[in-house]
Amino acid sequence: MLLSVALIVLMALLLGKILKTIHIPPILGMLLTGILLGPFVFDLIDDRILSLSSELRQMALIVILLRAGLALKLEDLKKIGRPALLMSFIPATFELIGVLILGPLLLGLSFLEAAILGSILAAVSPAVVVPRMLHLMQSGYGKKKHIPELILSGASLDDIYVIILFSSFLQSYLTGSISFNLFYQLPLSILFGVGLGLLIGLLSVVFFKRFHMRDTMKVLILFSLSFLLITLEVTLKPWLSISGLLSVMVLGGMIHHMYPELAKRLVGKFEKIWVIAEIMLFVLVGAAVNITVVSDLGIQAIFLVFGALVFRTIGVFVALLKTDLIMKERLFVMIAYLPKATVQAAIGAIPLASGIPSGDLMLSVAVLAIIITAPLGAIGIDLTYSRLLPQEN
Repeated sequence: MLLSVALIVLMALLLGKILKTIHIPPILGMLLTGILLGPFVFDLIDDRILSLSSELRQMALIVILLRAGLALKLEDLKKIGRPALLMSFIPATFELIGVLILGPLLLGLSFLEAAILGSILAAVSPAVVVPRMLHLMQSGYGKKKHIPELILSGASLDDIYVIILFSSFLQSYLTGSISFNLFYQLPLSILFGVGLGLLIGLLSVVFFKRFHMRDTMKVLILFSLSFLLITLEVTLKPWLSISGLLSVMVLGGMIHHMYPELAKRLVGKFEKIWVIAEIMLFVLVGAAVNITVVSDLGIQAIFLVFGALVFRTIGVFVALLKTDLIMKERLFVMIAYLPKATVQAAIGAIPLASGIPSGDLMLSVAVLAIIITAPLGAIGIDLTYSRLLPQEN
């Protein structure tokens, strides 16, 4: 295991550095590291690490969302309001509609199979988007109109919407009857997720103000509380729908709202933790990519991925119709909503494991979407933000 960790870190840093010198985001080097070291190429990652892959990726997501929440001002979210809500479901819905149209035409899928595939593809990647939006918030790009906050909050809620859609479509396919769980699960998941995050955030602030300790101890406590929130989501899932990841971000936001000086210090701590968390997250996502399966896909699958992205960008445009964003700023939001990675890696294999005949095809298309859109979105954000967004102090 130690050899695997050493190879992962050294190779990811090396490839990331090489790519950065030619103005390509290091994230692509991390994905390539995972693909090359993973079980489908050189098989140099210890099985014990791969068996913990989903848990390690989830821990990395917790780092991102805590860091995002600690940097978010609840007042800014109130100012964004309606556009953030629309961005949380309209782009994903448009992309799903695109796959519903293109899936049967290009891949011969049934309507319900296309719905399942569309819900897999429709999620934006918080692992790609959130760190970049935090950087823009710190640098002052798009500050006046709160563009990074709009993207960050919309992308976080987008994942909750898509995962609940996926669960509903999968249940409908497996049971042979239409599942209407979405109509009550989605609002309940958001409501209870926000409420729980606010409560835990409030209690954390009271505790931290009452009992003095090092910031490192506070980081450990926040990690533990976040793990408990995710565990609570899984435990209560048969009876109650709660978004644990949303609770984690709201927890951080509540600390920022009530104890901003502490939030500022903790952001610095989480930035350091993110250095290793980012490597493990994207290397393990890359390790899940079966390039032998992807190579068997035809040009139709590539057309489907790009066609779905076209529908998604139209959805972003629609969601932003009544905002004060100029065309350059809207174009940046469209680019920021392109990347996919973590959700696709997490749920892409579930239809195959559930015995759906086209499950292998769905997994292959999900992997193809990661390979195409993760670097495309990351590179697009990194190369365009300084040109498309105004910088304000």
